[in-house]
Amino acid sequence: MKRKKESPFVEYLGYLNDNDLALVKAFFVNFKQHMGLSLSEEKKLRADAENALMYYNAVGVSVSEALRRLDNQHLGGFYARPPLLYYSLDDAAKIYPLSMRHGQMMVFRLSAILKDDIVPELLQIALTFTIKRFPRFATTLKKGFFWHYLDANKQRYAIEKEEHIPCRPIKVGTTRSKSFRVLYYKGRISVEFFHTLTDGRGGLVFLQTLVATYLELMGVPKIKHPSILDIDETPPIGEDANEFKRTSAKKASGFKERKALQMSGKVANIRPTQILHFKMNSKALYDVAKKYDVTITAYILALILLASKHATDADKGDLSIQLPVDMRKFYPSNTLANFSLYAGIRLDIMKVTNIQDVLPLVKAQLAEKTTNEVMSEMAYSAHKMNTNLRFIPLFLKSPIAKLAYGLIGEAIFTTTFSNVGVVKSPPYFKEYIDSFDFILGPPATNRVTTTLVTYEDVSTFTITKSTKDPSFEEEMYRLLLKDGLEIEVEGSAVYEHKSRISRQKH
Repeated sequence: MKRKKESPFVEYLGYLNDNDLALVKAFFVNFKQHMGLSLSEEKKLRADAENALMYYNAVGVSVSEALRRLDNQHLGGFYARPPLLYYSLDDAAKIYPLSMRHGQMMVFRLSAILKDDIVPELLQIALTFTIKRFPRFATTLKKGFFWHYLDANKQRYAIEKEEHIPCRPIKVGTTRSKSFRVLYYKGRISVEFFHTLTDGRGGLVFLQTLVATYLELMGVPKIKHPSILDIDETPPIGEDANEFKRTSAKKASGFKERKALQMSGKVANIRPTQILHFKMNSKALYDVAKKYDVTITAYILALILLASKHATDADKGDLSIQLPVDMRKFYPSNTLANFSLYAGIRLDIMKVTNIQDVLPLVKAQLAEKTTNEVMSEMAYSAHKMNTNLRFIPLFLKSPIAKLAYGLIGEAIFTTTFSNVGVVKSPPYFKEYIDSFDFILGPPATNRVTTTLVTYEDVSTFTITKSTKDPSFEEEMYRLLLKDGLEIEVEGSAVYEHKSRISRQKH
């Protein structure tokens, strides 16, 4: 009779000396005490720990050191306690589930590009340790009678090897569904979020905490830093707060806008058609903006307006850019819920002529539309509208909410530009991380969305395409080159190939 082949982990155990074997067995006895999940989920988490131990053995890490890094105390009581918590959505997040249609949803991605390829066995453990510190993220979106809400969802949160286009819709609203995903590809760790969970600020905190936990599992000593949460700390009151009610405004304003011009080019059935990253030296970008006596945000906004005009056949109407604004700069807060609104930068296309003419207009609108007073009035408006709608049943609320917010889809904007600014990280990160990037999911109507994120000496401007028409990105590239900036272009749907623009620069 043929003898059954032993599993790799049983073979691993067979090579251990008596002392190490006793340590591993004690580890799993303790592991069991931290589990209150279904047997199938518990088996998956145990297999993750086994795979991590075998990886450590393969690279020469001692059993005692491996078990120290995998300490079950990092599981806390998260997986042992029943899922009893639920979370109300913040005032900005309430609109996202209502506006979902035809597979379209608000998804964004934040990525850290490490210098070495990712070890999936350790990234999985890092996520298992990290998610318990973010209980609001360990949830399923559910329908109440009046509003959607986030319901606690205790399970194994699995990483995924990236094999598809970025920012695909996330299946939400089903039993045990998740509202985010963690992906890896070569040296990149990416987290994609449904916008009901958080905004760019909250997403960066999650990503950096995940990366720090991963590096610690790789043997890198962790140093405390404000941008990284302690995974063994109990979340303080206020991290899940709906901060929109804090605003000091006494009147409502904002939201209502007229239609804007759209770029030409047929919207593709499968989106995004392409992702492009323009990587530039951050100081060089700052110096160019300073030369024009404007901020980097104003400079990029002006270029986007010029490139948008180049990418449309229209000659009458307005070009409008949606610019998210982090309200935490007006109302300091540690909330990981959404606390961002937008300003609309709008110009008659006839006034979009050259950068010298456009920049003063953009600068003036930024000064007028992104003040504490104006943004507070919009926040108050969002909170008041949600309050007025609170007793309307959910099945009636979607069309009413769209009307109340003055939303006519994405037609009020030509494109979006979201600048999350400088990633503030602990100094040791730069030894292991090359850059960060930030992607907005593909819109249904707009042909393009854009973002900017800066880390150390790299500023990454990203374009998400919903059309094959290359006019916008080619003009942006030309305008940046004209100002003397050197650009390294990366990207495609699955990041496999250098883009056509990249080849053009040689």
